[in-house]
Amino acid sequence: MKIKRTKTAMAPEMGEGSASEKLLFGGPLIYNARWADHHKAYFEMTLWTMALQLPRMVAFTVRLAWRADHRALWTVGAGELIRGISQAIGLVAVNSVLTVVLATGSISHRVQAAIPAMMWVAVTGIVGALANAASTAGTGRLEPKVERVATEMYLAHVAKVELAAIEDADFNRLMDSAQYGAGAARRMVNVCTGVVGSLVSFVAAAGVLTVLHPVLLPLLVLMTVPRSWASLRNARARYASYLRWMQHSRAGRLLAQTLMRTGPAGEIRVHDVGPFLLQHFRGMSEASETEQSRLAASRARVRLIASALTGIAAALTYASLLGLLATGVMSLSIAGTAVLAIRSGGQSLTTLVLQVNNLYEESAYVADLERLFTEAAKYAIPTGGKPVPRNLSLIRFDDVTFHYPDDNDDDRKDAEAKRPALKNVTLDIPIGKIIAFVGENGSGKTTVSKLLAGLYQPDEGSIRWDGTDARTLDRAQLWPRIGMVSQDFHRWPFTCRMNIAIGRPERPVDQAAVEEAAAYAGADTVVEELPRGWDTLLSKGYKGGHQISGGQWQRLGIARARYRDAEILIVDEPTSALDAKAELEVFEQIRKLADSGQTVVLITHRLASVRHADLIHVLEKGELVESGTFEELLHKPTAGVFRELYEMQRAQFQDAALPGQRQPADTMQGSDAR
Repeated sequence: MKIKRTKTAMAPEMGEGSASEKLLFGGPLIYNARWADHHKAYFEMTLWTMALQLPRMVAFTVRLAWRADHRALWTVGAGELIRGISQAIGLVAVNSVLTVVLATGSISHRVQAAIPAMMWVAVTGIVGALANAASTAGTGRLEPKVERVATEMYLAHVAKVELAAIEDADFNRLMDSAQYGAGAARRMVNVCTGVVGSLVSFVAAAGVLTVLHPVLLPLLVLMTVPRSWASLRNARARYASYLRWMQHSRAGRLLAQTLMRTGPAGEIRVHDVGPFLLQHFRGMSEASETEQSRLAASRARVRLIASALTGIAAALTYASLLGLLATGVMSLSIAGTAVLAIRSGGQSLTTLVLQVNNLYEESAYVADLERLFTEAAKYAIPTGGKPVPRNLSLIRFDDVTFHYPDDNDDDRKDAEAKRPALKNVTLDIPIGKIIAFVGENGSGKTTVSKLLAGLYQPDEGSIRWDGTDARTLDRAQLWPRIGMVSQDFHRWPFTCRMNIAIGRPERPVDQAAVEEAAAYAGADTVVEELPRGWDTLLSKGYKGGHQISGGQWQRLGIARARYRDAEILIVDEPTSALDAKAELEVFEQIRKLADSGQTVVLITHRLASVRHADLIHVLEKGELVESGTFEELLHKPTAGVFRELYEMQRAQFQDAALPGQRQPADTMQGSDAR
């Protein structure tokens, strides 16, 4: 497949998108990253507003740094302060040297008289270098620790929110952007150090100039303004380009990462998708390169203008100094010291403006991290509550209605999409029994299991544990009573042992219990075939990693649930990846679990598998339509949903006679009906 090399492909306009974006992604990539929320505020910013924002931005970084390593923070602060003081003292010492050297008298006498001041210049230089080294070392220790602390805070808040928040589109976008806040917080440490250092150096130089002569300070500002303007303008242009091209660049990286992933690797090779992806990666990269070239040219123009203005300002400054010298207002020694102070202060002020600009830019990302903390607190899983009944006998769904978060989106007009996942469902789950939920896809089976597990709360109605509303129960006590084996259970990129033992992460690994759970689920045979046994890493792509089949993974998932040894086991399509023989073995094990007193909630679409269930609930389009035992539902006077689905599934096998065999349909029907 080819794409035309057009102007659009090379330089997409805002809102238009490149040819690759149109072909691969359906148009311009629209992704509501929270970074864009800071766009207007950033470009309305002035030097004065930046200065007003400085204390708040530095305070946030200091709090993170204090939490990460307060000793390193003290080192950085003390180092920058000492460096600034030594710089100020050094300038005063230089002035003393110049005063003595330019005085009247013999050269040897003047040099001898200048030695003490020269020693002060050397000492302050050494002290400043040592302080700068200490500050650099402290910053190096702080940066990774601040990133770790910020990331831990991010992950801790995300891990404590309700599942509904994780599946909410807006909260997902916030999580996506806030994760960059940790990296921005790390960069803010270095930027803040630069801000503090530049500020101290500027104050030192400005103080010396003010003491030497009051008119020198305005001259310092005059020389610095053009370079400060250039730094601010270029930074704004760079940030504007980043906001505009952010998703275009992200899409290009996606194409590159797809070529490296193990999942699509097979199809990429068999279907020869590699050249196609490379071609579009090249096209999108070339468009980005065009934008970078434009930025470079713009940056060069701005710097050229700033250099010209700085030259004019420097000429005016030195002309003013000559005027002061000519009129006798200023001595030659003071003028020499002023030149050094102006150069030092000018560099410090230019750096300060640029660093404050960078600080503001990074703080825009860190603000998303702060906002995540606030939003996560709103969605946080409640702590505490009533104790879960010890000798539980019945869980009852009482007129439960539930919508998934996206179903309440006002922008969704489709009536079917607004249909509740469950509607006015009332049913019983007796403890110590096998309770099966059956129905077609989208009937609400899995939703029931998530509500039962406390992952969601009903919009209407209640779920009662022996009469106590589950909303009021302490979920820290509720969740240890529940184990889950879902069809899409997570395949942890850990060792085989840990993929079972993670069922009880709060306790040390019990190898005997792990082996017992594996033998129970038939996963012991899986372990025997692994190259390193229990220590085999089950993640392809890592050194020593190994890949196992879906059926083998499912056995490990069942073993994980067995190892958890929960009172209530929720099993969602447990045999979807197993062969017929293994499927029979699994359901036999499930039946034994119920015999031992464990409650098994079985969710499946294979109706023949629920023959031994004590109670079957049949769902259709989110509503409970039938309940009863297997025999009761199959032999109802009038055919219900269960019987219709069962007959449809049985007919698939009834029509598939083995070669050379011929069996009357009524005989099969009679035997299966029993």
